[in-house]
Amino acid sequence: MKNDRDPMKPVAWLRILAATMLALGALCPPQALAQVPARFYWKSLSDANAVPVIVNSVSGNTNPFDPAHIVAPGSSVDATVAIAGYARTFSMFDRAAMAAILLPMGRVSGDVTVAGRTYSQSASGFGDPMLEFTVNVLGPPAQKNIPDALRYEPGFSVDLLADLALPIGEYNSSQPLNLGQNRWYGRVGAPIVWQLGDWVPGRRTTLEFLPAVWFFGTNDNYVGQTLKTDPMFQLDAHLTRDFTERAWGSLDLAWYSGGQSSINGVAGKKLDNLGFGLTLGYQINDNLNLTFGYKSTLSDKAPEDLRMDSFMVTLVFGWHPLLEGARRLHSEK
Repeated sequence: MKNDRDPMKPVAWLRILAATMLALGALCPPQALAQVPARFYWKSLSDANAVPVIVNSVSGNTNPFDPAHIVAPGSSVDATVAIAGYARTFSMFDRAAMAAILLPMGRVSGDVTVAGRTYSQSASGFGDPMLEFTVNVLGPPAQKNIPDALRYEPGFSVDLLADLALPIGEYNSSQPLNLGQNRWYGRVGAPIVWQLGDWVPGRRTTLEFLPAVWFFGTNDNYVGQTLKTDPMFQLDAHLTRDFTERAWGSLDLAWYSGGQSSINGVAGKKLDNLGFGLTLGYQINDNLNLTFGYKSTLSDKAPEDLRMDSFMVTLVFGWHPLLEGARRLHSEK
């Protein structure tokens, strides 16, 4: 990477990258449109850490705390979702890896019709914690030191991804809207990052994909009935571009297919829906990143179509001991 200015600027940029790129997506709730934002699967220096504060306002005809997106025709649901979490990068067999834990919380309310009965209710508290693990299988080796990070370019990179939600969130079996889902669920996927052009801060462009399959356990006490959901396929796509060294944006697209749910053997409609979004990110300083995102489903006029609109604000604090030490040494000169 060329840099004919302050030699510590790449270090500062890498500190920002470690603080923000690892946290942007996974620390956004996969439940809300179940869409991973752009640039999350960019690789950063091993042993980086991040902690987020996220607020997400969602409305539609399905529970945003449930990634199965069970559509209840004629329903109207509103939710405020807050997320706390922690993510850490590391190397495994010389490949870049990451582990994260997310704890959703908030409030959901609305009118929902299930098996011919309409419920007007609300719920608040904590949702199901989610664990995520990713490891790179195709692309450059893990970045273990600053020279590695300075030389890094993703090229064409492919990861393996696994998510698992723990069914311990707030749940009331007498109502259909809950923060916890009373069943195990998760996904497996293959995040792809394709570098387009030079890898220089202020000029970076990427095309990114995440094909994934969600799996759902059985809820044996869903308003006194049995809820089952078939696997759901999801494809996320992002075209991202730097505006400056600190500001970037992306066009986001998601496709949901399958995931047919049944209540006591009575099957609903399979999903076949598109979602579109815009994301803007800004690096406030070396440790703080701010993003704004809006996502909405398309062709959602029919009562049985999935309909969701989401606006999200994310503030992430990140750090890396090696880069923090380099900054302190530079400031003492």
